[in-house]
Amino acid sequence: MFHRHHAHWPAGLPKSLSVPRTSIYFNLEVSARRYPDRCALDYYGSRTTYGELKRQVDALAGFLQGHCGVGSGDRVLLYTQNSPQYVIGYYAILRADAVAVPVNPMNRGEELRHCLEDAGAATLLATQELWEPIEPLLGTSGLAHAVLGAYSDYLTAPTDLPLPAFVRAPHKPIAGPGVTPWAEAIAAGMTPDEQRAGAEDLAVMPYTSGTTGKPKGCMHAHRSVLATSTAVAHWCADTSETVALAVLPMFHVTGMQVMNATIQTGGTVVLLTRWDREGAMRQIERAAVTSFTAITTMLVDFLSNPGLDRHDLSSIRWLGGGGATMPEAVARKLETAFGKPYIEGYGLSETMSPTHLNPPHRPKRQCAGIPIFDVDARVLDPDSLAECGPNQVGEIVVHGPQVFQGYWRQPVATAEAFLHHDGKRFLRTGDLGYHDEEGYFFITDRLKRMINASGFKVWPAEVEAMLYAHPDIQEVCVIGVRDRYRGETVKAVVVPTPAARGSLQGQAIIDWARERMATYKVPRAVELVAELPKTATGKVFWRKLQEEEDRRAPSEGAESAS
Repeated sequence: MFHRHHAHWPAGLPKSLSVPRTSIYFNLEVSARRYPDRCALDYYGSRTTYGELKRQVDALAGFLQGHCGVGSGDRVLLYTQNSPQYVIGYYAILRADAVAVPVNPMNRGEELRHCLEDAGAATLLATQELWEPIEPLLGTSGLAHAVLGAYSDYLTAPTDLPLPAFVRAPHKPIAGPGVTPWAEAIAAGMTPDEQRAGAEDLAVMPYTSGTTGKPKGCMHAHRSVLATSTAVAHWCADTSETVALAVLPMFHVTGMQVMNATIQTGGTVVLLTRWDREGAMRQIERAAVTSFTAITTMLVDFLSNPGLDRHDLSSIRWLGGGGATMPEAVARKLETAFGKPYIEGYGLSETMSPTHLNPPHRPKRQCAGIPIFDVDARVLDPDSLAECGPNQVGEIVVHGPQVFQGYWRQPVATAEAFLHHDGKRFLRTGDLGYHDEEGYFFITDRLKRMINASGFKVWPAEVEAMLYAHPDIQEVCVIGVRDRYRGETVKAVVVPTPAARGSLQGQAIIDWARERMATYKVPRAVELVAELPKTATGKVFWRKLQEEEDRRAPSEGAESAS
């Protein structure tokens, strides 16, 4: 068992934590009994109490069973953005002893069809702005029932917060075989059967991003979901007074666990359907948000708001996130704005979010953190699988209670995802990194995201972190460029700050970098762009930029800047 980090364990927390032997829904039931009148959901200022949330969850669960024929273990697609419908739908599926399959709401056509057919789902919960890609699937691909909601149904109080047009849109009369309006499904008031699902039953099946083929469903039991929601609640000192700003997409495991951990402790989930820096700032102030989990790109945007100084952010006591390393320069700005350090963590869809978190009392920057409760993490040489010592880069592997059961109907891929080491079954994360002498883990890059420049290994994330210190760079993504002399060389795709747009030159960035990093890491090419492509979870879509670059003619090896 790796325990080098135990010397820096948060005071007062045990190193081992018992995982509840219940269903995920049981947390909502307990919180609703304890705090029936407490606000569970704050949706642009419109509030839903725990008592009302449970009532609607139970009614929808009854409808799924009684009208849609959903049975124990059946998969039900959840196809919507952050909203009361997402929370109600998620817990209703679990209350019906079924399996929630959260689908990226950006998926269309064959992407949606793949998830539907692969999961074998006959029922889908969604919102009306997504009707167009749903319609051709009804009656085909096994889809028989669709329950459709309108976000505006839950806007019960006046608001001056910025609302996307599709959120303001009134309910549309969408009809067809198998289609039921959300409000009608709830109003039917059907009572669900007694819940039978337990800790070992399949509960949630998020799909991977599909970077190496079609997306695969990650099978999580109630137990593995509760492992991280319970761990996060303890690590972040969540209580019934926690007010969590939910801006990360809930179809993604990190956003999902913000929801689950908050409901488990009886706190309030403050929902924004789409990321909006102005809405986020106003809600932090108005709802007295105590917990703010976000990724780097969101926080870079948040800090660039010229009205930042006019808002009271003092209620925040937890500021954290993951997904991409937080650059030093941005971390300093965040600490100035919030008076709190940014607490980085690390996890995967296969681990239902964190396996590592920085200790709040002693965080390190650009660091994934230390292994949390009952997690055994190691670094292995990717070729020999020998264990690496401190500061030696290898593949990070993890063993812990939050590790998934495997990929849905993919026995070969499941077998390839694991290895046996030191008498245990470890998940291969596919991420390269190392741990330092104190047991803190650092991610250098994906196993397949490395630039080999004349035999020197360049980790793009490291170069990006250094470039973020440039005062005129707002966002940056580093990719590899084919080079006939060096094999590969480094290219930086840069979004200038608003003040530098039109004046910043690529050559100036190259010159600046030469003074601050090893020659082989310096970008030989810089491309200035208005924005970087993003994934549905808001991360920079580096793979898309790399694929676009690979389609271009090979470089002749000359330095360039555009």
